[in-house]
Amino acid sequence: MDTLLKTHNKIEFLPQFHGFSEKVSNSSSVKIQIQELRFGPKKFFSKGGRNGCVEASSSALLELVPETKKENLEFDLPMYDPSKGLVVDLAVVGGGPAGLAVAQQVSEAGLSVCSIDPSPQLIWPNNYGVWVDEFDAMDLLDCLDTTWSGAVVYVNDKTKKDLDRPYGRVNRKQLKSKMLQKCISNGVKFHQAKVIKVIHEESKSLLICNDGVTIQAVMVLDATGFSRCLVQYDKPYNPGYQVAYGILAEVEEHPFDVDKMVFMDWRDSHLNNNLELKERNSKTPTFLYAMPFSSSRIFLEETSLVARPGVPMKDIQERMVARLRHLGIKVKSIEEDERCVIPMGGPLPVLPQRVVGIGGTAGMVHPSTGYMVARTLAAAPIVANSIVQYLGSDRSFSGSELSAEVWKDLWPIERRRQREFFCFGMDILLKLDLPATRRFFDAFFNLEPRYWHGFLSSRLFLPELVLFGLSLFSHASNPSRLEIMAKGTLPLVNMINNLIQDRK
Repeated sequence: MDTLLKTHNKIEFLPQFHGFSEKVSNSSSVKIQIQELRFGPKKFFSKGGRNGCVEASSSALLELVPETKKENLEFDLPMYDPSKGLVVDLAVVGGGPAGLAVAQQVSEAGLSVCSIDPSPQLIWPNNYGVWVDEFDAMDLLDCLDTTWSGAVVYVNDKTKKDLDRPYGRVNRKQLKSKMLQKCISNGVKFHQAKVIKVIHEESKSLLICNDGVTIQAVMVLDATGFSRCLVQYDKPYNPGYQVAYGILAEVEEHPFDVDKMVFMDWRDSHLNNNLELKERNSKTPTFLYAMPFSSSRIFLEETSLVARPGVPMKDIQERMVARLRHLGIKVKSIEEDERCVIPMGGPLPVLPQRVVGIGGTAGMVHPSTGYMVARTLAAAPIVANSIVQYLGSDRSFSGSELSAEVWKDLWPIERRRQREFFCFGMDILLKLDLPATRRFFDAFFNLEPRYWHGFLSSRLFLPELVLFGLSLFSHASNPSRLEIMAKGTLPLVNMINNLIQDRK
């Protein structure tokens, strides 16, 4: 889905799920031990399908996964010259979509910007899927390589929802090229390294990089994702986790309409022959997310929406293998595979603090859905305008005062209250088994489009979210209403308490 953080050929969890280490993190100031989850020796596929296709074996499927090839753009990047000892207005740590978007927009206003990333020309590995209207609002339709007229949700074997909302896949190469070109034309300087330490002074910060270079900046923006190394947290970090395994594959055929993407497929008939796996799936369900590009080329991803702790990757793969076998999908070749982990919910970072954040490091993942890309790209102008306003108008602000103003614009009370409601939704979803999850989404997608569109796209604020909740309750079946009341009472009390405490 659109915000999935992808890591190729391995997936990393912190012990006891206290946090997340991003493979492409731009900061290594905190050393953490990680446990790598590998595929176990048990085989779920058996090799030997017709015409060399894989019919049913996990090990055989993995043999089709190509070695990861890093593809770089060919730009002549203007590099930062440390010998000049210049103090730039803004140092952006991390060269993902959010970081480049802010760098582009701040530099357009004439401020000096340095983008720091270990691989500044590397094409992002992520497969981003977005609602077309979200990218249309940001004038980014040219960065979608495929669009579908709508989406479908399979609640169960008998119930199917047709969603009349166009969906698209982001062209990663086009989006990054577009951003880099604008950054270059605006005078952004680049430095290829990792930031290992930041030292703050009254009016500037010193960013120490792993190549020995020190970059001086009036303001620092952490856009490194989920590393949480520069942005500080002061509360226990215990998020839920969205975990997924996906493949972009050539197949003999598949049963899906190429004009519609599959947003969620909660059917579990593919597990009828494996009662142990079906029982695990009933307790902590996963769904299929699919983007069909043609009758023989398709992106398939098995996803756990949210769980605490996260569902093991091996379990996710086993469920997808059974699903593909049941659907009669025979894989001929795999272009790329993806292993994804998204921390969802948890506390916000310390507000305010000297380093400004955006994206995952700033708690901007949608706690109920895992969505982030469109939200952070839409937030980039807010952060950029705030930086330009306070840096460009009055240089009498101290570094801490500047950062405090930007944080205030990024997380105003309306957005904090919205996030609190989304965390309330996540806490309910964490407690739902498969039957309850199906009932929930059956009601959710029966809502007026303005409600479910707004909820998924973070466009509803607290008064509207209250109406959304009431509408959802009225559309829910009697069993679902009882479940919401039973499992949502404590999260509701916690949400109200948090809203009362956060009045600033």
